[in-house]
Amino acid sequence: MPPSVTVRYWAGAQRAAGIEKETLSAGTVAELRDVLRGRPGLDRVADVASFLVDGQQAGEDARLQEGAEVDVLPPFAGG
Repeated sequence: MPPSVTVRYWAGAQRAAGIEKETLSAGTVAELRDVLRGRPGLDRVADVASFLVDGQQAGEDARLQEGAEVDVLPPFAGG
């Protein structure tokens, strides 16, 4: 069974999710991205978001540990 992690949504990701955070199960960032792609509103965000795991930038192959905090960060515009 994949570990349970706290997923925190920021900016546009939070608006798309309709919540600030939730607990989900996934073994890697790639698996978590797939879970989010299956959710209405989050599908587009999941395709372009960056992920931080316990405050560190994480790639698709990053393994998730039980109790980790994963931040979902959509692209930010500005200048």
